[in-house]
Amino acid sequence: MQPQLSQSCKDLAQSFTTLDVQLHQTQALWRFEPFHQSLSPVLPWLDSHPELCECLSALTDDDILDLKEDTPRLIQLLSPFIPQLSQLTRLCELPSNLPEELALPQGFEVGIPGRKWQQICAMGQAALTNNNSSEWLEWCAGKGYLGQILAQQSQLPVISFEWQQSLCDAGQMIAQQRHLPMSFIQGDALSQGAKQVLKPNQHAVALHACGDLHAHLIEMAAEVGLSALTISPCCYHLTRSDGYKALSNLGQQALLQLTKQELKIPLQETVTGGQRVQLHRRQEMTYRLAVDSLLREGRCEKHYTRLPSIKKSQLSLGFEHFCHWANQYKPLNLLVDNDEQSNMSKWLYRAEQRFMLMERMSLVQQVFRRALEMWLVYDKALKLEEQGYQVSLSTFCPRLVTPRNILIQAQRVNTESYTSSFL
Repeated sequence: MQPQLSQSCKDLAQSFTTLDVQLHQTQALWRFEPFHQSLSPVLPWLDSHPELCECLSALTDDDILDLKEDTPRLIQLLSPFIPQLSQLTRLCELPSNLPEELALPQGFEVGIPGRKWQQICAMGQAALTNNNSSEWLEWCAGKGYLGQILAQQSQLPVISFEWQQSLCDAGQMIAQQRHLPMSFIQGDALSQGAKQVLKPNQHAVALHACGDLHAHLIEMAAEVGLSALTISPCCYHLTRSDGYKALSNLGQQALLQLTKQELKIPLQETVTGGQRVQLHRRQEMTYRLAVDSLLREGRCEKHYTRLPSIKKSQLSLGFEHFCHWANQYKPLNLLVDNDEQSNMSKWLYRAEQRFMLMERMSLVQQVFRRALEMWLVYDKALKLEEQGYQVSLSTFCPRLVTPRNILIQAQRVNTESYTSSFL
């Protein structure tokens, strides 16, 4: 099933503008960092939204954990207190582009985790059903798993562009073993030289190309006159800029100006890993909050002390080990005397309280995640329309396969002017 064609340019612009206004009006509700806000035992919207705070305060710990896994129910719960949520939710609705299962040779999926394989297959089928080009360009290809599907199903040549030479070599070997018309090119997708691999007859595909990587492809599309693009954006915060650099003219005039930290908000939903991952997250966050409380209350530190990532296997060794580990990276002098060691349970207790308060507050931010992501996606779609493409937006797989399931597909409207310029 093909996705519905894009809204008219006017409708797309209107949707973006409405999102921009609504998100700007509600910014006090989502524009905060729960980790740091948890220092205060008072919910930050007590004066502006007292009924919302009353609703949040009435939730039990189990209620909070359940709602974190059920955004539609959470939106229903909070909508009476946040009038803009209904319209924001409607603006986030997209047609589903869920294709039938591909018939692939046995063994194509070897070495690829199940959910990732589902994403690759769904993305491949979506691109195949909307292709009039004579060549594929696989952007940020890795080992070329998506390109293998496109090559096998269409028998058209695939140019796979990838930064890591080892992945290019591995992918080329697999393609040769499977007799697929694929050519790997090593290069930097963020360089101006990357434009040399783009051709007017290509259909570019990019599955979860991060931040600047997909943005750069969109910006180069019209310069080269790419025939079509199928893109699923991801990791919006991975940018060289201090914050989000809007692509479209309308985006550059928007009310919202998102920081790099705020670009992480849409990415905070995960559906992989299960209960074990959730427990690890809770334990690690509790330990970090405990260290923060210890330093602030016990050492009069005024600012949060950032610590590097820790291996999940080390968390099972306990809080004291965590403190010793932290001392290796920062001169914190944690737990150097018996008094502080005997107070570890106090810091952990306070950290557990802060964690649940943080989770309680983050419920409010949670209902804005998809709207913020759609704001970013609309900006990219508008940029492609400005460049002369007909754009469609859809979801290419269920949320349980990946929350990053938004698909941007663009077909160049006028091909003759680009073709002649390259003759």
